Amino acid sequence: MAKEFPLIATEVEPVLTKFRKLSGQLPNSETIEQIEQLRAAESVSMRGQPPVIWERAEGVNVYDAYGNMWLDFSSGVLVTNAGHGRKEIAEAIIKQASKPLLTSYCFPNQQRIDLVKKVVSLTPESLNKVFVLSTGAESTECALKLMRTYGRRKGGDDKSVIVSFENSFHGRTVGAQQMGGMAGGKAWIKNLDPEIVHVPFPDGFRCEDTSFELFERTLSSLGVEPGNVAGVISETYQGVGPNFMPKHYAKDLRAWCDKHDALLCFDEVQAGFGRCGTWWGFELYDVVPDLFCVGKGFSSSLPISGVIGRQEVMDLYGPNEMTSTHSGNPICCSAALASIDIIECEKLVENAAKVGPVLHKNLQSIKDEFSDVIGFAPSVGLVGGLLIVKKGSKEPDYELAWDVINLCFHKGLLMFAPVGVGGGCVKIAPPLCITTEAVEEGCQVIREAVKEATASRSRKE
Repeated sequence: MAKEFPLIATEVEPVLTKFRKLSGQLPNSETIEQIEQLRAAESVSMRGQPPVIWERAEGVNVYDAYGNMWLDFSSGVLVTNAGHGRKEIAEAIIKQASKPLLTSYCFPNQQRIDLVKKVVSLTPESLNKVFVLSTGAESTECALKLMRTYGRRKGGDDKSVIVSFENSFHGRTVGAQQMGGMAGGKAWIKNLDPEIVHVPFPDGFRCEDTSFELFERTLSSLGVEPGNVAGVISETYQGVGPNFMPKHYAKDLRAWCDKHDALLCFDEVQAGFGRCGTWWGFELYDVVPDLFCVGKGFSSSLPISGVIGRQEVMDLYGPNEMTSTHSGNPICCSAALASIDIIECEKLVENAAKVGPVLHKNLQSIKDEFSDVIGFAPSVGLVGGLLIVKKGSKEPDYELAWDVINLCFHKGLLMFAPVGVGGGCVKIAPPLCITTEAVEEGCQVIREAVKEATASRSRKE
């Protein structure tokens, strides 16, 4: 179980730069009192992040009520692709709320019409149908349902196997968590679906065999007949890294799915809307899936997600057979349209492609300097990670990763708590409007934090 960040007032070294401003104590007494009130009324599961109460957030910065400013390397949790607190998004929300039209169930509204048309205009030609939902987990659950339904209609009840990948994450609801490849997350589920199976993800680090033959050998060892596979789902990049599959592997996977009439689904909840320096992360692989899931950066603000795919797949269910209470909420759709407009007008996809190599170079440099405790430093576009390991192994070192993030917090760089296998990943995902200068400064803070954390551990040893 992950640990809480302590509510202990700590005097920080004053910081004043273009992107960071800190002074006094973190957290201060007022913050401690407010968070204690929150903890008294809220489940323990919500206590996992550094103790700052967000007062406002703008662009690439997060502010508290006491004059402190953090450079944000989290985008919330990969949500604010267009940047925090964009006035254009706020104005779109206010305009729609002032009509007033706050909800319309599945009755059409103009914002939903405009949004699905816009999304389809951004996707490959064959992916021409959209189902708008609210959360990423809701979208992957829907993808599971569509893959299973497609398989059974094509091959009967036997064609219902879903293939996913080890160490994957697709959400916390029952179907999504079973598709996820981390055992701890689904330990609460008594009766796991025997027709959801997992194969190694070819990340080149924990799984060094990146050949597609490993996929086929694993299915064979699990007793899975290829013709019984209804669909294969993969995060476009695994959030635990971020880990990307080799392009040749993705192409072989696409060909395998075609051969066996199985659907290929990419979970783009983290990867979509420019994060990887392309509109859709799967563009990096030069393949087109049959369907994909989106969320997080969809609106850079309010909850909205979706499934996008081929008409044959998306129209498997008839009228009123696949709906959602808040599907196409007009306010959320307005926010999404405004966010997409910003990303297009400000060329933020191109910015991610331009600034991404700067992030990559810095993370590789940090890894090289601390190679005994950083095993892997993957990054593409504006998502990257440092996989912290115990010396001489690939075993995750949660405590050291946690120390790095806590030190960064006290230096004015904000990231969410460690993620991934064993909690060993320090994840970096700034808003797409970030500049080279800000990336350089943030990475220097990480470098300092790793140096201090490792030195502190050496003294204790």
